[in-house]
Amino acid sequence: MLSLPPSVQIYVASEPADMRKSFNGLTILVDELLEQDPLSGHLFVFRNRRGDRVKILYWDRSGFCIWYKMLEQGTFHLPAGNDQYVEMSSAELALLLEGIDLAGARRHLRYKLPS
Repeated sequence: MLSLPPSVQIYVASEPADMRKSFNGLTILVDELLEQDPLSGHLFVFRNRRGDRVKILYWDRSGFCIWYKMLEQGTFHLPAGNDQYVEMSSAELALLLEGIDLAGARRHLRYKLPS
């Protein structure tokens, strides 16, 4: 399971990205396509057109890091969005990376803040 602080946001790009892109290319996508700050410390998730590869770009206070996963079988079921990106929680990202389709998953209400 991923253990990220609640202040870290996760942005999943809605459109596929060229997986040949590395640090500079993905940083440009974050800045221009997602309109986010690549130095924010948030995670930026990109997938390829076939959906069997995912790259995650993030800044760790001393440089950029890329986490890359390629599936031997099947595809990642990334959430669809109408905007340039979709936000998700670290728990949802962990489930997605394990191969769980979030479209059929239900979240039960555990606590509601008083109004």
